[in-house]
Amino acid sequence: MLAEQFVDLVGPNPVVQALVAGVVIALFNTAGALVVLVWRDPSERGLDTALGFAAGVMLSASFTSLLLPGIDIASEADYPAVGLGGVELVGIVPVLVGFALGVAVLDRADDWVPGVQAVVTGRGVDAADARFSALVLFIVAITLHNMPEGLAVGVGFGSGDVGRGLALMLAIGVQNVPEGLAVSVAAVNAGLGSRFYAGVAGIRAGLVEIPLTVFGAAVVAVAAPAVPYAMGFAAGGMLFVIFHEIVPQTHARGNEHEATVGLMVGLVVMLALDVLLAA
Repeated sequence: MLAEQFVDLVGPNPVVQALVAGVVIALFNTAGALVVLVWRDPSERGLDTALGFAAGVMLSASFTSLLLPGIDIASEADYPAVGLGGVELVGIVPVLVGFALGVAVLDRADDWVPGVQAVVTGRGVDAADARFSALVLFIVAITLHNMPEGLAVGVGFGSGDVGRGLALMLAIGVQNVPEGLAVSVAAVNAGLGSRFYAGVAGIRAGLVEIPLTVFGAAVVAVAAPAVPYAMGFAAGGMLFVIFHEIVPQTHARGNEHEATVGLMVGLVVMLALDVLLAA
């Protein structure tokens, strides 16, 4: 029902649908960033719980909306498979290839941004360079972390399954709220004004996630064989972010229980969205 209403509202073009979805998830991120204006000093426990929730949403979405559907698409009889050495890449293979590429890209990208954790936690940063270094690191690091999220939403719509695209849009949007808040809090720790950086974080999210959703939808809409690869790539990138960045950060300050509960709640929320919107 919701999928039909969405199509009636924005039209059947998957690229346009992805554009609208990109705006929506960017607005969620902006809302999260602006929370710091009224919740000026969130506790570490509250922040770790919220980030755990974001990780749970991304974890569930990686499997239910990307990896498993990608395998199904690449297993269909009419899937236009890519041939390699006389062997057609079908079934789980295209998804695994995309997954490996997604992990590799995020792994390399993470190495390009040294010291992100020090800035986020407020430790190990020279006071004289804090403002400039923190601003640059925030922009680059959060951009890299949002890449697979925006791409995942675009791929969801580009695959032609509006219900799956909507589930990803809402789930990624909801988990963008604690992420946006985390960025604003990190800005405070780095010595930047909370009001100023909250606005910057929201604008930045809009500039990054919107073109990524459009790009993801355009690629899979034009090149049908790329759909499973793109789904695997987006899932690999998101899972890398979860286990390399979010989980270690939320378990480093004695709030493992709260972060784990948040993760479980986020996982259930995404599962429910995926089932309800696919019905």
